Amino acid sequence: MPLATSYDLPNYHGELFNLTPSVTPFLSAIGGLTGGEPADAPEFAFNTYDTAAPSQPAILEGAAPVSSHRTRAQRTNITQIFQYGVDISYSKQAFTGQFDQTGLNVNGPNAVMDEHDWQLGLQIEKAARDVNYTFWQGVYQKPVDNTTARRSRGILTAITTNVEDAATAALTSAHVNALLESMWDNYARMGMQVMFSKLFQKQQISAIYGYAPEDRNVGGVNIEAIETDSGRFGMVLDRDGVPDGVIAFVDLSLCYPRFHVIPGKGAFFTEPMAKTKASFESQLYGEIGLEYGPEEWHGKIINLATA
Repeated sequence: MPLATSYDLPNYHGELFNLTPSVTPFLSAIGGLTGGEPADAPEFAFNTYDTAAPSQPAILEGAAPVSSHRTRAQRTNITQIFQYGVDISYSKQAFTGQFDQTGLNVNGPNAVMDEHDWQLGLQIEKAARDVNYTFWQGVYQKPVDNTTARRSRGILTAITTNVEDAATAALTSAHVNALLESMWDNYARMGMQVMFSKLFQKQQISAIYGYAPEDRNVGGVNIEAIETDSGRFGMVLDRDGVPDGVIAFVDLSLCYPRFHVIPGKGAFFTEPMAKTKASFESQLYGEIGLEYGPEEWHGKIINLATA
């Protein structure tokens, strides 16, 4: 990890604003960085089964029963490593009164008095956003040796059964109805899902399902849930995780993080590194993956128009 010095991270006067929102709606809804269930191996499994389709029997008196059996299927995912470093020189940590002299020089306090802790806090925010993104769009990778990294499968990657392809068309209620019918046909627990999207698709939902308010002074609608023949579905915005042209229907009750508890450390932790130079060096570390249950109980609309 590169060493940060007083020349790399100048101080400035005045108030400090974060230009990058750090909200992680999906991750926060299912337990965060330290919620969920522990795993004692990198690959973890969850099992499914189904029952035979219903039919009308025609059985004679005194007949022997015809035996039948159902097989189970095993689904797996894998945990992956999230690791981040901070390395601040002794000088940089001490120079709290040294300010950058370029541009306008104004009076005011130093917005960051502890560079190491501030940078470490940003790494924690970055980790949460990375995990949230991975839980959405992660591509599964199970290595055979340590020359390749483990990668967890995200929920959008996992969903293969209930997929409505809009073929670059604008969202319509027909797309929603077709997806919900597919989920119904595949025995999803209707009404348990929450819709996730970026703002543009949320605006399309409001335009399709909204109605004019009975007020002469306020206009517009903000649809936070849609009522359908198959259930009521809430709506959540996710800025980082869901692609622009996608609306995901996710059963949150099936989703939670699986993490490794590092002995003496915890699930997601920070610790100082071994002292080898004149700096404050720390790392943030965790191993985590997504459990999502039967992918048939989730759904997604893809390739929607984005403008």
